[in-house]
Amino acid sequence: MAANINPTTRRRRLGAELRRLRQASGLKSTEAAERLMVSQPKISHMENGRRAVSPRDVRDLCVIYGVTDQLLVDSLMRMAQESAQHGWWTAYGDHPQSVYIGLETDAASIHTYQPLVIPALLRTPAYAHTLIKETIPPLTPEQADRRLKVLLRRQHRLYDTTSPLRLWAVLEESVLGREIGGPDVMREQLEHLNTLATEPHITVQVLPATVGAHPGLSGQFSILQFTDGPQAGVVYLERFANDLCLEKQSDVQCYGTMHEHLQAESLSPDRTRDLITDATKVHIGATRRS
Repeated sequence: MAANINPTTRRRRLGAELRRLRQASGLKSTEAAERLMVSQPKISHMENGRRAVSPRDVRDLCVIYGVTDQLLVDSLMRMAQESAQHGWWTAYGDHPQSVYIGLETDAASIHTYQPLVIPALLRTPAYAHTLIKETIPPLTPEQADRRLKVLLRRQHRLYDTTSPLRLWAVLEESVLGREIGGPDVMREQLEHLNTLATEPHITVQVLPATVGAHPGLSGQFSILQFTDGPQAGVVYLERFANDLCLEKQSDVQCYGTMHEHLQAESLSPDRTRDLITDATKVHIGATRRS
């Protein structure tokens, strides 16, 4: 598979185009399903990008929708072929976040709020390994190692010299004091966080503990935006058992407003770096005492 082909993104784009063509034809999804002789949920899954679409289904749907532009049909069938291929992460076995990783791989920017831990893309190997080992107990050492390798591969997006991922992270102040892996691991993690925060494409802000009720109290969320434009955004809600991706434009706009409010209530990036430096000194002191 070519390095620039992301099957998850291809499925999303193909699904959006199939939905547009169906709506332009005036057909409901139930009517399209009946003519294709499939279930209505299959049409929905194809249009939402949640399953691969065969080139044959694309061809037949184009006939049903009255598409006469052969160049468009050929382009969509080619996209269907590419969407059936595997992303780089499949080489590491099944991963519960495979859909999200596919989206993250092709995202132009991510705005995230984290109330409990350092965001995944900003973690050191030691900090990340501790979280994987301690928060997902059923994993074998081999499975935990694969999870860590996938995470470190995901972090390559931050160091892409041609088009680095734009990351804006808001963290709760308690994250800096929560000792994950011991004081040495925390010292290394916070120093790493402060180093990354100086990069022009990475912004880190801390939400002070003195802030009362705020939009982030409902939990962690991330907003991914793509080069397709703001209408192509996705909100990702990470949960222990089942993660959730919201793609309705109203949901994306709502969470975008929430993140803007959190930014406004947080310390500036400069003051945040000072606070992280102070927190680092606390962990250094804990190391010396131990």
